[in-house]
Amino acid sequence: MENYIEQGTNYLLEYGVGLLGAIAIYIIGKWLIGMVVSFVEKMMEKSKIDQMLIKFISSMLRTLLLVMVILAALNQLGVDTTSFVAMIAAAGLAIGLALQGTFSNIGAGVLIIIFKPFTIGHIIKAAGETGTVDDMNLFSTILKTLDNRIIIVPNSAIMGGSITNFSLQATRRVDLVFGIGYDDDLKLAKQTLMELGTSDSRILQDPAPFVAVSELADSSVNFTVRFWVNSPDYWAVHFDTIESVKLVFDEKGISIPYPQMDIHTDTDK
Repeated sequence: MENYIEQGTNYLLEYGVGLLGAIAIYIIGKWLIGMVVSFVEKMMEKSKIDQMLIKFISSMLRTLLLVMVILAALNQLGVDTTSFVAMIAAAGLAIGLALQGTFSNIGAGVLIIIFKPFTIGHIIKAAGETGTVDDMNLFSTILKTLDNRIIIVPNSAIMGGSITNFSLQATRRVDLVFGIGYDDDLKLAKQTLMELGTSDSRILQDPAPFVAVSELADSSVNFTVRFWVNSPDYWAVHFDTIESVKLVFDEKGISIPYPQMDIHTDTDK
């Protein structure tokens, strides 16, 4: 009987100490994880890294350190953690293969956050879609189109092609082409177009408005018109200028020809 009591006492002492050690490792490990993650977050905030990226890195770091602490606690209990490590590695590989597209989007999202080719509120064209950036996350970018549709574009599709940012620069150039008839007064037409460029307060005068004959086309003499405007005024000036040119040309008797073809027939036969 005494032998059983002695064996039980030794068993309790052996595994009790291991259990207490495992609990201590877990508690102290969690405390250290909090300290390390907090320190890393403060360092990233000082480096002015985007909050979304800070949260993502902090979450990944916390999870990785917690797995290491749990493995250390299990090892203290006498559990062979080699098989656990192998299982975790195999599971990680399987998950990685299954979520290739997701991880690709996350990687692209991190690149977008770091390099900032655009931000919320910018008008962009990417992955064949055009709209205002309404929201961003590590997986996708949400665009709001001019007709108020919401388009969710995977980040990998955005980073895999070209990105046109219409809002990054403070000014944009409005490029338009207007044609007049060959019988119309060319100098009057050019003067009229130039007056439109100097009378609209939204059109910048530096760089100066540009108007020049660019082509003697089949049915018209074409003018290239280039006006610089502040980026938010681009579309308003674009459409208003087209309307103004039509109204002023009609007022001054300047025609805007449509494509036509002259057919000559041989009547001598």
